[in-house]
Amino acid sequence: MSVAAPTVEALPGLVWQLADSAFPGGGFAHSLGLEAAWQHGEIRNEVELAGYLEISLRQAACSSVPFVTAVYDDPTSLPDVDRRADIWLINPVANRASRLQGRALHSSAWRIFRVSLENTPFRHLSPVLGALLKSMSFSRLDSVRLSLFLHLRGLLSAAVRLGIVGPLEAQSIQFDRQRLLEDLVVTSGQLSLNDVSQMAPLHDIWQANHDRLTSRLFQS
Repeated sequence: MSVAAPTVEALPGLVWQLADSAFPGGGFAHSLGLEAAWQHGEIRNEVELAGYLEISLRQAACSSVPFVTAVYDDPTSLPDVDRRADIWLINPVANRASRLQGRALHSSAWRIFRVSLENTPFRHLSPVLGALLKSMSFSRLDSVRLSLFLHLRGLLSAAVRLGIVGPLEAQSIQFDRQRLLEDLVVTSGQLSLNDVSQMAPLHDIWQANHDRLTSRLFQS
């Protein structure tokens, strides 16, 4: 799967590279439902934004992380897990966003790291991320941590560009959520595909209505 596995010494730098907002993973174009929730008046201030972020992060832990770890634990399962992800994502906006980001990551894996990942029917983000991190010898814990960090970072980046909060406020919110993120890393890392669940239906509804917004900055 990997042309040349990175050395142990290189791994910390690779974590930072993948976590960098400059990495072309496709997430910059998506708000994960935040834009729709904001336009519908569900988020009016920093406190309500922080609550939205916490629920969204918990949802990612129980609905996205199991797909990452399933492929991480068994890279040969990538096609099957990718199909299960497509079945799970019945929300058309979320499904489209997952495909677009997964394909961007799939393309970047070869062009940047020279890692060749198997072509799968849909190339959803979470399965592709699990395959990439496994091929690059990331630890399982760091793989889960990076998955959740990318989710939180993407939401905060969207919040800043939407003008909900400023950059400093966003960084403060992220700092205050580090303990929650680490707790979710531990708990979500123990989940299997049979544990995948939806615990934030309103978030799913808001995101599903994204395409109906009169004007929008993001694709999802």
